[in-house]
Amino acid sequence: MEMNDNEAEQVLEKVYEHAANLLVNEKKTNYEVVQELVNMGIDEDSANIIVDKIEEQIAIEKVKNGKKDMLYGALWCIGGTVLTIADTGFIFWGAIVFGGYQFIKGAVNSQ
Repeated sequence: MEMNDNEAEQVLEKVYEHAANLLVNEKKTNYEVVQELVNMGIDEDSANIIVDKIEEQIAIEKVKNGKKDMLYGALWCIGGTVLTIADTGFIFWGAIVFGGYQFIKGAVNSQ
């Protein structure tokens, strides 16, 4: 029995979802995920390609989230500093420290 293109795409999507779940949520290594896919009947070369593509997507998302953290961290830190310097009668340590931490976390994650 042959699959049509739509069914083949759905099966491939399920395989990618399963592999991504193993990598991200279950914290399995690349080798363990490849072995799981091979056990499901996928040849080893295809399993390696699937895992590599998922790893690329994870890296892209990590950089994107790191840049967003840097932006919001800088805004919090600069905003807290400006309000503290503006002599409003308050020292905005929370905003400054939180912003600095978030900026540094983002800088580390975006590399």
